[in-house]
Amino acid sequence: MKVADFTRNVPFVGWTVAARRGTGSAMSLLRDLYISRGPAAGFAAVGVFWGSFAALVPVLKPQVGLSDGQFGLALLITSIGAVMAMWLAPLAERALGPRAVGVLIALLAVATLLPGHTTNGVLFTLAMLGVTMTSGTLDVAMNARVSALEAQVGRSLMNLNHAVFSVAYAICALATGLMREAGSGPAAILTWAAVLIGMLVMQAVAAPVADAEHEADGIEVAPLPWTLLLPGGMIILIAFMSEQATEGWSALYLERNLGAGAAQGALGPALLGITMAVGRLSGQVVANRVSERMVIRWASVIAGIGACIAATAPSLGVAYLGFSVLGLGVSVMAPMAYAWIGRMVPNRYRSHAISRISVVGYAGFFIGPPLMGFLSEGFGLATSFLVIGGLLFCVTLVLLPVLTRVAQLRV
Repeated sequence: MKVADFTRNVPFVGWTVAARRGTGSAMSLLRDLYISRGPAAGFAAVGVFWGSFAALVPVLKPQVGLSDGQFGLALLITSIGAVMAMWLAPLAERALGPRAVGVLIALLAVATLLPGHTTNGVLFTLAMLGVTMTSGTLDVAMNARVSALEAQVGRSLMNLNHAVFSVAYAICALATGLMREAGSGPAAILTWAAVLIGMLVMQAVAAPVADAEHEADGIEVAPLPWTLLLPGGMIILIAFMSEQATEGWSALYLERNLGAGAAQGALGPALLGITMAVGRLSGQVVANRVSERMVIRWASVIAGIGACIAATAPSLGVAYLGFSVLGLGVSVMAPMAYAWIGRMVPNRYRSHAISRISVVGYAGFFIGPPLMGFLSEGFGLATSFLVIGGLLFCVTLVLLPVLTRVAQLRV
């Protein structure tokens, strides 16, 4: 697949010049979205499920009869399957071929139907295991497709695609809250989510797929030190863990601790998604002016402050402010860490380095919710969010100095 195949017969005049100059215009964003429309469907599908699920936690948990700790344990069990699926994702993608993203979106649509119909903890765990394994495999596949497209068109597309996830997440979290207020239960809401995800299959299947086979021969096993990879991976882990913990538990925190209704509770994860989308869309502009180290430093401090504000909030308005600040800060941490590590390794080792830190980093998506559940069981949800804030401050106080020192030695 050639670059021209992605850019032919599209009604955007002058987009190439604008993109190359880095104008960040709306036209350029639309063009980038068109180029990556295939994997973007995958990002949207994942956002649809997790946005709906986050706003359903307050009613799903009692429906399946689990306490906070048991609910966290169920998510921990499902996370193990998800990590295994991510290890095997390259094999699955190779077996499914060019339409892997479309097939995985279809499987996610089917899996989305299951959790809402469960009535006990065992069935819920099995249903969520199907969701997380499918979602984890799709996550690897769609990120790989975006990377291949970036290499072919010479444009940064990752922030935009992650913003698609955030927008879909926020919209579905809000919609789920409104549907709950109207009397809809988990089964009905997740059925509609499954239908919406199914509609994205055709977009993923119809979109052209970048041909990255010519790069395969150049991939080498990288002799890279874990003193470089582990701190970078831990930054990504903490960012993803903070994001997923807030997505999964903010609605419950708002409803239980601050007396929010269903729609008001859903606004917590929705605000996180909205502010993360804003942060990711602006990330490319910031990266062109400030070093990755400086962005990560301030982003982690801002996110940590946001988590602490939410944890100690005396009212809904203050909690909303905290989750918004958290979203703005955490949104750019992982992309900047990927970019920083990528710049510190030779071209022929970059793919292997990114895959290694991804193994560490993506565990944060699955560690966050169980950690929140166990802490909530013993100390309360407010304490859980304070711990998240402390981990975010550790990025600035511990991980960044280590990674900076390694970067200086490599230079």
